[in-house]
Amino acid sequence: MDEMSLLMPPIDAHRLPHGPYTVGAALLHHLVPAAMERSKRLVAAHDIEIRAAAPGLRDRVPARRVTLDAELPDDERILVPAPRRTLRIANGLAEFVRMVAPPGGTVVVCNAARADPTDAELLNVLMRRVPAEVLSFTVYEDGPEHPGDERDAEELWLAVDRCVREGFLHAVVELGERGMDRAPAGGALWWRFAQRTATALGGLGRTREARALWERVRRVSQDPAVHAAGAYGIAMLDARHPDPAQRDLGRARAWLNQAIAISTLLPDPVERAFKLGFDRNGLALVELRLGNAGRALELVESAVQLAKGLGERHPVHRMVLLANRAQLLAGAGRTREALQDYDAAIALDPAFPDYYVDRGNLRFRLGRYAEALADYEAAIEAGPPLPEAYYNRAELRLAEGDEEGALADLGHVIVLDPGYLDAYINRAGLLAAAERDEEARADVTAGLLLAPGNPHLLAVLGQLETAAGRYTTAHEAFELAVAAAPELAAAWANRGVLRYETGDLEGAVADLTRALELEPQADVHANRAVALRELGRVAEAAWDEKRAADLA
Repeated sequence: MDEMSLLMPPIDAHRLPHGPYTVGAALLHHLVPAAMERSKRLVAAHDIEIRAAAPGLRDRVPARRVTLDAELPDDERILVPAPRRTLRIANGLAEFVRMVAPPGGTVVVCNAARADPTDAELLNVLMRRVPAEVLSFTVYEDGPEHPGDERDAEELWLAVDRCVREGFLHAVVELGERGMDRAPAGGALWWRFAQRTATALGGLGRTREARALWERVRRVSQDPAVHAAGAYGIAMLDARHPDPAQRDLGRARAWLNQAIAISTLLPDPVERAFKLGFDRNGLALVELRLGNAGRALELVESAVQLAKGLGERHPVHRMVLLANRAQLLAGAGRTREALQDYDAAIALDPAFPDYYVDRGNLRFRLGRYAEALADYEAAIEAGPPLPEAYYNRAELRLAEGDEEGALADLGHVIVLDPGYLDAYINRAGLLAAAERDEEARADVTAGLLLAPGNPHLLAVLGQLETAAGRYTTAHEAFELAVAAAPELAAAWANRGVLRYETGDLEGAVADLTRALELEPQADVHANRAVALRELGRVAEAAWDEKRAADLA
C-alpha cells in the first residue's frame, strides 16, 4: 500500500489497554484538532459522540448538551443507557468523519478480532456510511499480543463507572467480572461491580448469566438493601425478558413483593422512600403487562408521593416516575394530566430525548401536529442520531399528506439502523401506493430477510405481484398474510383487489367487506362500490360511493 495514502499510523484495535472505542478515539484524536480550526460549530454539534468515544478530548470539546445525571452521585444515577445507544454514537461519529476527513485517505486497523464491540460496530457503520472516496478502511483481524489487565479493583471501578455512564455494556460485563475477582467478596466495592455487571448482562439479553450473578449476590451478602436490589434485579429479568414467551410475570411479582417487603424495613427514611418507590415502580410495570393498568397507576402514584420526601435528591428517579405516570394517564384517557406530567419530566432534564418522543406521540394522537413535530425535532437535537424520532416524524408527515417527507425520514431511519423492520414496512407500503414498484420490492425483500413471514410485508408483496400480473404468487402471499394476521385490514383489502382482477367479484366483495369491518378506508369503500356495481347491486354501490366521499 502506498504509505502516502494513509490518513494516520495504523490503529491497534485491541481493547486492552484503552477499552471501548480504541479505534474511535484514535481516529478522533487525529481529526478533531484540524476540525476545530475549521469549524468549532461542527465539532460542538457532535459533542456527545466525541466526548463519549474519546474522553481524552474532553478538555478541547466542551459539553454542549448535558443530561441531568452528569453530576449526580453514583447512587442517584439510576438510568443505564440502552444497548442501542452505541449505534447512535457510531452514526453520529460517521456523520462527523464524513464531513471532516480529508478525502482520499485510508485507515488501517489491526487486531480487529480483539476489538471491543463498540469499535466493531463503529467500523461497520463507518464503512457503510462514509464513502470510500472520502475515507477507506483496511481491517486486519490479527495483530500484536497484549499483556493481561493489571489494573487493581479501584482502577477497574473507574473504567466500569465510565462504561456504565456511556452505555458500553459489553465492557461493563468484562471489566465488572474482572473487578469482582479483585475486590473483597461481599464488600461495598464488590457489590457495586456485581450490581453493574448483572444489570449490564440483563440489558444485553444474557438473562441466564444475569440471574446466576444475582443469585450469587444473595448467597454472599446479608445486607437488606443488597437483597432488596437483588430481588428487584431478578424480577426485571422475568418482566423484561427479550422473548415475551419466556416472561414470567407471576414470578416477577413475587420477587418485587419481596423487594418491597425488605425496602419497607430499611432504617434510613430517605433510602427507604427511594427504594420503596423504585420497587413499586417496577411492580407497576408487571401489573401493566398483566393487564392491570389501574393498579399500575396506583403504584406509580404512591411512588410519586414517596418521592416528595426526597427533597432535591434523586431528580432522575422523580423524572422517571413522572414520565411513567404520564404514560399510564394517557392510556386511561386522562390526556391533560398526562401532558402535564410529561412537561414536568422534560423540565427536569431538557437534554433527555426519550420523553420528547413520548410527549410527541401523545400530541400526535391528539391531532396537535405542530407541537408533536416540535417534540420530535427536540429529540433529534438533544443527542446522537435517534432513529425513533425520525420514524415518528415520518408518521406525522404522512398524516399531513407529505409523502415525500415521510419517505425521506423513513429512508434516514434505514440508513441509521438497517435492522429497523417497521421502517421497511412503512416505506414499502408508501412506495407501492406511489407505483414505485421496484423500490417497494427491494424494501419487501430486505424486510423479509429480517422477519421471514411478516404479514405486513407479505401483504405489500401480494399487492406488487398483483400489479405485475403474477396472480398465483400474489394469492400465495395474501394467504400467508391473512393466516399470520387475520386482523390486518390491508391484507384483506388487497386480496379483494386481486380477486376482482381475477374475476371473482363475490370473493372481492367478501374480502373488501372484511377489510372495512377491521378499518374503514375511503379507497376500500370505492373499490367495493366498483365490484358491487358489476354485480348489479346498485344501491349498495351508491352507499359505498357516498361513504368513500365522506371519508375522503
